[in-house]
Amino acid sequence: MKRSERIKECKEKIKIITHARTEIPHVVDKLVSSCDTKGCFDHVSAEPIPNRVAVVDILRRAAIILYPGYFISTRLDQTNLEYYLGQEVTAFFEVLSEQIILAIRHDCIRHNQPCVKCEELGQKITVEFLNELPALRNLLAKDIRAAYDGDPAAKSYDEIIFSYPGVWAIMVYRIANKLQRSKVPLLPRIMSEYAHSRTGIDIHPGATIGESFFIDHGTGVVIGETASIGNRVRIYQGVTLGALSLSKKECRLLRNKKRHPSIENDVIIYANATILGGETVVGARSVIGGNVWLTSSVPPDTEVFMEKQDLIFGKKKLKK
Repeated sequence: MKRSERIKECKEKIKIITHARTEIPHVVDKLVSSCDTKGCFDHVSAEPIPNRVAVVDILRRAAIILYPGYFISTRLDQTNLEYYLGQEVTAFFEVLSEQIILAIRHDCIRHNQPCVKCEELGQKITVEFLNELPALRNLLAKDIRAAYDGDPAAKSYDEIIFSYPGVWAIMVYRIANKLQRSKVPLLPRIMSEYAHSRTGIDIHPGATIGESFFIDHGTGVVIGETASIGNRVRIYQGVTLGALSLSKKECRLLRNKKRHPSIENDVIIYANATILGGETVVGARSVIGGNVWLTSSVPPDTEVFMEKQDLIFGKKKLKK
């Protein structure tokens, strides 16, 4: 192809692209107009909304405070521990308080609520949360020991902290739960859904979970908002502590009522068991077998298993 022909072809391509780009302003006009309708969702306001990226960063910062030395690339020893924690806690305070204030202010403006002095309240909630960090560390340590005691494949506590998805999901839950109890809007659910996307474990921040809790493997676990779990409970992958399916009207009536089961102390629930309903109670020290579907209560010290299925064994046909 001659040079003149190549230049002509290039100009034609540019003309086509330029014509296509002229459609962009029309699309933008339509999008702007759609923001004025009630059928779509947007946050077009001078008031900033909480930032999901910042909330995820809060969890990262929390992890390096709650597990000093594990999730950093620099050496940490007694010489620089106080300096390290001083820096990290100060930075954590700034980021967490900012997002809490944004969440409270956003809620007040969007729902036209009376002023709660969001700056002062946000700082107060953050300070209260920081004061609970030592107790939170002790609680998480019990979860890690429960994982080690409950999983013979675990070679060390380090392995559990670094690599067990259940431990990460429980850490995020315990952080989100504390913020939920302080009535912080938005942030707890952003945290729990991030943990869900990362681990496959869905724990609502409103659930109540006791100490020494262990989720083995974890993928597909669902724990609903009003579920109550006692101490030293162990559950496996695919377990659901859920609510019975409800109509739209029933959802409105039960929105603030107990809809999820209660699991008492020292219960073991094996893989893919489904336990439903707010009136369902699994008594202490009971064992729920794999694939069980349960909508009624179980007394303490009870084993619940599916009836053994009949397996058929046949001779494999070999290809000639």
